[in-house]
Amino acid sequence: MNEMSVFDSPKPSLSAEAAAAYLRRDYGIDGTLQELVSERDQNFRVVSPGGDYVLKIANAAEDENFLALQNAVLRHVAVSDPALGVPRVIASAGLEGIVHWQGHAVRLLSYLPGPLYSAVQGGSPLLASLGGFMGRLSRALRGFGHPAAHRPGFLWNLDEALAVKPWLADVADDRRALVGRIFARYEARALPRLPLLRGAVVHQDANDNNIIVGAGDSPAVTGLIDFGDMTFGRQINELAVTLAYALLDAKDIYVSASALIGAYARQFPVEGDEAEILFDLVAARLAMSVCISSHRGKEFPDNDYLLVSQAPAFRLLERLDQTNPAFLAAFARHAAGLDPVPQHDAVVAWLASVACRPAPMFPFDLNRSGRCLLSLTADAPGMEHAGDPQAYWAWLENLMAQQGARFAIGLYGENRDVYKGDQFSTPASPEWRSQHLGTDIFVAAGTPLLAPLAGRVLSAVDNALAFDYGPTIILEHEAGHGGPLFWTLYGHLSRESLAMVQEGQSVEAGQQIGSIGDSSVNGGWAPHLHFQVITDRLGKTGEFHGVGQPSLWPLWSRISPDPNLILRLAPESYHADATPPDLLLRRRAERLGPSLSISYRKKLKIVRGQGSYLYDHTGRAFVDGVNNICHAGHSHPRVVEAMARQAYVLNTNTRYLHDGILDYAERLAGYFPKPLSVVYLVCSGSEANELALRMARTVTGYRETVTLDWAYHGNTNGLIDVSPYKFNRKGGRGKPDYVEIAELADPYRGRFKGYGADSGKAYARSVAEKIEVIRSRTGHGPAALIAEAISGCGGQVFFPDSYLSTAAELVRASGGLVIVDEVQTGFGRVGHHMWAHGSQGLVPDIVTLGKPIGNGHPMAAVITTPEIAKAFANGMEFFSSFGGNPVSAAVGMAVLDVLEDEGLQAKALATGAHLKSGLEALAARHSLIGDVRGEGLFLGVELVRDRATLEPATQEASNISNAMRDAGVLISTDGPFDNVLKIKPPMSFGMAEADIMLDALEHALNA
Repeated sequence: MNEMSVFDSPKPSLSAEAAAAYLRRDYGIDGTLQELVSERDQNFRVVSPGGDYVLKIANAAEDENFLALQNAVLRHVAVSDPALGVPRVIASAGLEGIVHWQGHAVRLLSYLPGPLYSAVQGGSPLLASLGGFMGRLSRALRGFGHPAAHRPGFLWNLDEALAVKPWLADVADDRRALVGRIFARYEARALPRLPLLRGAVVHQDANDNNIIVGAGDSPAVTGLIDFGDMTFGRQINELAVTLAYALLDAKDIYVSASALIGAYARQFPVEGDEAEILFDLVAARLAMSVCISSHRGKEFPDNDYLLVSQAPAFRLLERLDQTNPAFLAAFARHAAGLDPVPQHDAVVAWLASVACRPAPMFPFDLNRSGRCLLSLTADAPGMEHAGDPQAYWAWLENLMAQQGARFAIGLYGENRDVYKGDQFSTPASPEWRSQHLGTDIFVAAGTPLLAPLAGRVLSAVDNALAFDYGPTIILEHEAGHGGPLFWTLYGHLSRESLAMVQEGQSVEAGQQIGSIGDSSVNGGWAPHLHFQVITDRLGKTGEFHGVGQPSLWPLWSRISPDPNLILRLAPESYHADATPPDLLLRRRAERLGPSLSISYRKKLKIVRGQGSYLYDHTGRAFVDGVNNICHAGHSHPRVVEAMARQAYVLNTNTRYLHDGILDYAERLAGYFPKPLSVVYLVCSGSEANELALRMARTVTGYRETVTLDWAYHGNTNGLIDVSPYKFNRKGGRGKPDYVEIAELADPYRGRFKGYGADSGKAYARSVAEKIEVIRSRTGHGPAALIAEAISGCGGQVFFPDSYLSTAAELVRASGGLVIVDEVQTGFGRVGHHMWAHGSQGLVPDIVTLGKPIGNGHPMAAVITTPEIAKAFANGMEFFSSFGGNPVSAAVGMAVLDVLEDEGLQAKALATGAHLKSGLEALAARHSLIGDVRGEGLFLGVELVRDRATLEPATQEASNISNAMRDAGVLISTDGPFDNVLKIKPPMSFGMAEADIMLDALEHALNA
């Protein structure tokens, strides 16, 4: 059909009286007729006792095959969705719904009551009801076909939008370029995709005068009329045309379109390729409309109907023309319930994976450096200086100095009101872009910037508008080998940065790509980096939005996900702690006993641990060089999982049979030489040492005990009595009568130097002397010698060769037992042996274990021989309420699994050797280091003011420990003079952590 022929042919002009007569003749209906407004046909509303109808008298040029199509569609919908509000065809007597009056084809349809959409004030709910209605229509028409739906030359078919492009010349001069750009957009973006999209018969004229709305307080679309623009075309055209009309003069295109698209897609899912060009089709429909109406306006200057919608159409076209079509495509996908950025998940998964290893972005480690958290909202601290970047930076420098911060963080996702300038306005919406899409790192101007990932320079340009980025570099990356592309943006740089890289240049991770700019070049901001990740650059090259509309955050956050995927700062970095250290110190003073000590001058609030790191309340990571309790590493997932799994099933005491405790006891005993094979499971190292002493005293019948000077075995009364580290220091009462203190076998500070066997045997004579003291007083020897395998509180002292074995021979010869305390030193920590006493050439009678056995879970063990265990069983029951409970057994087993599977003993040996070598190199350069000693990951660095006199450098040791804490490395001091730096980290501690520790120690020594 030639579309223009309907306009060339006169509109039908039957009188109401004539139409009523025909109606009575052919349909048997008497009623009152009221003529309705129409463009090319003549329509009457019929009010009759049997109901209301619409009488449609077609233009003489109308193709009756097309009228048959309309009837067929209405009949199809009546079957496929009977409740959908479309007219029903009323058949005349003996005919198929079409009769002829005075040369015109006539149909009678049911009347749909209710006001027109154009007469109703509605918002998102009404738009949603429209979208849902049209989605139902598309679903109802699925699979419908008809020969007459294929209409060559039909001007309103969006598939053939370019057919009216020649009429662009008829568009007003000041609007012609706008419409031309829309056609160009259609040709570039939509036309190539059309052959790949679904086809269907579509109504494609859901304008506000064809939509019926139900009455009531919450109006909803109840009907659709006028199927005269139906055609076969792309399925998505239905939604595009509906949107084109619905968005005319919409206050917020995004809000309106989201409601309509979402509701449509819930009824009839939209495909990704369709959503990609949806708004290009919306704009094309509007361009077609203004071209057709402009052309017809010249031919029919008296037809006001032709020009009635041009003004709102042009307004909408201007807004769409000023909006990034790629962003509109992403928005359409999102509104339709599709992934707005299909590659987002793959990019994020790769960035979060172990395969992605970002390099530091600055010459210092962000994770281990002090930081403070900023807000750039209107009432936040410091924002009184927001208009003066120099004053703001001065305020921020002072704040960072007070908090010991190296940098400050501006939040990703924060909704800010500091963004000024037209570049932050939104043509499609009254909502300004104000929600931050990047993370700000505030550091001094001139600070070098390094590429965190290898990539290619996409652009290096100066975005010199006020409040903009200033010099900006965008890098392009690949998410793994052959993975999707993504981009990183670096804004507010120095002008010199633009000369450091060139477009197309490859960069390596860790390569300098720029430096931080000052306020004179960076858009007028205090010095900082705006760092942003981009999964879809939306066709942009030299710049990209750094803030998005808050209402569209779910979309923007897919386009620019959290940069912390690359920064990898602890989550605590982005949240202000409600109970900082100062507050907790006050509460602690009120609620906890004052004898409970706390480390470091500047107190730490530790909130989380992972591997070899502890994290404070600000998210700062500290290399943990001293917490040997978490042997396998803080929060080891296998240990935590084993604990949780067993706790979910059963946790009870050992009065019941359970496989777990026996399996664990057998496995643990297997790490010891015979005859050590009987296991007692308890809850703490103190409980283990108490039990060991009780065993020795029960078996021998004696009470007297030999201990080593500066020994520490636990916090119970009985253990304080055998711990000179406690009873001979402040607050102690000295040794009890039944305890004798043997000389500490200290190869560095003691009487006999060196680690040879001669020195060991010489020190063992002190044990013999104490045995004789006991014998002379009691007539018998001691019940036991209790000794740490390595003297921890004595200053990380490793005994000379043969010391313990010689001392053991002496004690056994006097009738006593040998207890070796491995609470701190066991489970492969020393590297060359599973147990630290292994190098001493003895098999103890009793070994006690604690601390690392459960990776922080409260458990411990005593290992002894069958003979001793039998002698101990004298009728008095031994029972530890929760020692060896099923959860503890599961945890202990998991620790052993990790120890073996991750090769932690061998790792301790290698890492310890590397670290000790580095410490010895420091000792060669710094006379303050008197001695470096230890094996594996149990090391001591003794500081002296004079290497000849061995004057202890107690204050210096304290200063260094605190300086290293400030540098992000945790160690502690020990020894009789608190001048020994003790190093006993989790076994996850590796070469990287060792190098960090060495670097921090050297800086502290140089301070």
